[in-house]
Amino acid sequence: MKKYWQIAKGRMQENTAYSAWYWAGTVSAVMKLLIIYFFWQAVYANQTTIENINLETMITYIVIAMLLQGFVGGVGNELAENIKEGQVAIELMRPYDMIFKMFAVDIGEKIMYLIQGTLPMVLIAYFFMDLSFPKSPETILLFIVSALVGIWIGTFFDFLVGVLAFWTVNVWGVRVLKESLITFFSGALVPITLFPDWLRTITEFLPFQAMVYLPVSIYSGLISGTEAYMALGIQLFWLVSLYVLVRVIWSQAIKQITIFGG
Repeated sequence: MKKYWQIAKGRMQENTAYSAWYWAGTVSAVMKLLIIYFFWQAVYANQTTIENINLETMITYIVIAMLLQGFVGGVGNELAENIKEGQVAIELMRPYDMIFKMFAVDIGEKIMYLIQGTLPMVLIAYFFMDLSFPKSPETILLFIVSALVGIWIGTFFDFLVGVLAFWTVNVWGVRVLKESLITFFSGALVPITLFPDWLRTITEFLPFQAMVYLPVSIYSGLISGTEAYMALGIQLFWLVSLYVLVRVIWSQAIKQITIFGG
């Protein structure tokens, strides 16, 4: 475990070495937050609720969804580059599990995003946008667990997309498609309850709502009580299913590797 933590620390140190990139990321995150805030202010200018969701709840939902969406990516792009450049053959000979190594790199990235992107946005949202917090400790605990599960679901899904580089020349198009699907079907743009019935039904059979919509709905109170626990059960199902899929597909993928001279 110690070696994976050192890998994560290495990635954090690497990110902090580029101060211009660090501040550009922070400013970009804050600008995005302000754009979304004023957009929803304009939407609610002539109405008090949309599908029984008032402005305060909507702003809270959108802000938390935006924060959480920043964590549901992974190291799929870096994995694809390693595969494309042949670096993966060297990685497999090193004394660690490459899947865990990639996850450690991802954790380092996300800790830095928490510091440079999330915390500034939380402070701005709290002081200037009336961001509300859950009222009960139970809801806070459920949200934290649900958010962590959602982040890992997104991490596993991104890893699976990266593994496709074993069979394709370039996964760029697939990654663009993945980002589009997650942004739309995860509920990061609008709550899924605003979707038409037929689209909402399709969404319920996909893993994307487990990444953002379910934890954010628990936070904002759109889901509560027994429904919140059922939502967590759905997330755990996708978490286990995707992890098993990661292991199965990875075991098949590394059979594609041929090492000369080793």
